[in-house]
Amino acid sequence: MARLRDKVAIVTGGGSGMGRATVKLFADEGAKVVTTDLDEASVAALAAEIGPSVRALRHDVADEAGWARVVDLARDAFGGLHILVNNAGCALEGTPENTRLEDWRRVHAVNAEGVFLGCRAAIPAIRASGGGSIVNVASRAAIRAAPPHLAAYGASKGAVHEYTMTVAIYCARAGYGIRCNSINPGAIDTPLLQASFAQAADPAERRRMIVGRVPMGRMGRPIDIAYAALYLASDESAYVTGAEINVDGGVAAA
Repeated sequence: MARLRDKVAIVTGGGSGMGRATVKLFADEGAKVVTTDLDEASVAALAAEIGPSVRALRHDVADEAGWARVVDLARDAFGGLHILVNNAGCALEGTPENTRLEDWRRVHAVNAEGVFLGCRAAIPAIRASGGGSIVNVASRAAIRAAPPHLAAYGASKGAVHEYTMTVAIYCARAGYGIRCNSINPGAIDTPLLQASFAQAADPAERRRMIVGRVPMGRMGRPIDIAYAALYLASDESAYVTGAEINVDGGVAAA
C-alpha cells in the first residue's frame, strides 16, 4: 500500500520503540522521512536499513535552534514537509513531594516544550507544502492521573493534550489546511518501559501488575501506535482535528 505516497514526514524519537516503528511503517507506506533522536547511531542505522527514503539527524527536541536544521533537512532532501510526528519523550521518576526541580524542568523541556517547538517550526513549512498533519504523542497520563512516581511526566503530557487542541483550532481557523491530533498510548512494550521494569524491586511483578490493569490483557506493541499515527497522518483523517486516540487496550474506558 502507499497511504503516504508523495508525503514528507518528520518523526522525532525514531531510534527505538514507537518512533522506530512509525518511521518504518511510514516508509513502507510511501513517505519520505526525516527522523531524529539523541542517539544518532540508532537513527543512522535505521536510515541505512530502510534506504534513501529516510534521512537521520541527531537532535534534542528541547533545542530550539536544532528544529530549523530538522525542517531544513526535510525541505532540502525531499522538497517540502507534510507531516510532523512529535514522538520524542522522556520520563524521570519523582513524586509530587520529592521530584527535583531539575528533573521537572528536563521532562517538561522534552515532552512539552519539544512539542511546542516542533509545532512552531513545522507549521510554516507544512503550510507552504499545501497542508498536512501534526501528530503529537501524549499518554494515557494526559487524561488520567499518572502514577505518583511519574508526577512530572503526567503533567507534561497533560500539556501536550491541551496544546494539541490549541494548535488544531489555530490552524483550522487560519485556513492553513493543517490538522493536529494526539495519541494516548497506554503501556507499550518499548525499551523505555523495559528499563523502568528493570529498576523495580521485582521486575516480573511490575510487569504483571501493569498487564493486570489492561482489559485486553496484554501490553501494547510499538506498531499499535505506529498504525494510529499512520491514520492521523494520512488523508483518511482529513476531517479529524483536535482529537485524541486512546491506544491503551481499553484502560481509559474501564
